[in-house]
Amino acid sequence: MRIVLIGQAAFAEKTLEALLEMGEEVVGVYTPPDIPGRENPLKTRALQLSVPVFQPEKMRALGVYDSYVKLKPDLNVMAFVTDIVPESILNYPELGTIQYHPSLLPRHRGGSAINWAVINGETRTGLTIFWPDKGIDTGPVLLQREVDIAPDDTVGSLYFNKLFPLGIEAIKESIALIKQGKAPKIPQDESQATYEGLCTQATIDWKEPAPKIYNLIRGTNPQPGAATSYGVRRFKVFDSELRTGKVKGSPGEVIDIMESGFLVAAPGGTILVKRVQPKGSPKIAAADFINQSGLTVDDHLGE
Repeated sequence: MRIVLIGQAAFAEKTLEALLEMGEEVVGVYTPPDIPGRENPLKTRALQLSVPVFQPEKMRALGVYDSYVKLKPDLNVMAFVTDIVPESILNYPELGTIQYHPSLLPRHRGGSAINWAVINGETRTGLTIFWPDKGIDTGPVLLQREVDIAPDDTVGSLYFNKLFPLGIEAIKESIALIKQGKAPKIPQDESQATYEGLCTQATIDWKEPAPKIYNLIRGTNPQPGAATSYGVRRFKVFDSELRTGKVKGSPGEVIDIMESGFLVAAPGGTILVKRVQPKGSPKIAAADFINQSGLTVDDHLGE
């Protein structure tokens, strides 16, 4: 089967490898233009495997469709796509287009599906392979797989340990069903649909319940981070630990400093901050931040 792969990052790279291992013919790869100083793993791997690579600024750009149709694909596979792919390309292959999305559609449509599931404190999520249309994550479903969100999962652990590997297997299973003529097209239940915008920034409100703060921190780890401040110092919190129970101290108050980090009070518990990123600097251990900033017990964050 002649396949065009559209995607980026490590997920699309592993999808490419999986397709070739299945014996499929990947006739072209579409991936975003290079970012100076950053490797494009899909491009690198495709060139190593002698697969043609195309890097238009946008899939809707002039000339993209004309070069695409020359590849004569039977199927498009979209693996981590942030661009809007026009219907002319989605509908061109005889077998159509399938796409991976890291949520149980129609829940959590949009580009930050994993973030919002964790931020909301949900305990289950999953992935969907679907047939995309002109909407945002609105096409019929081919298959879905569920996973647990552990109490201490971050976006990073949920994606890389669960949704990433399971997604590769789901794409392989979907292609097998398509080749057998058994791939369903199940309409999404619009009454259950949710859509959230991109999670590009988050700020901690230390007056919120401690579990909610913890969900925000782990739901923005490794990106974009949950911001707070100490005096004029702005920083983001990444690795942390939730401790519940009665607390002595007002919201945002540093109540203890230890080798692993510093403990911050919030309603209903505390947050042990373990790793942070000062504004304009790399991520560092909380202990290093304490030494650099002079943070002490009784100091307050977010004021």
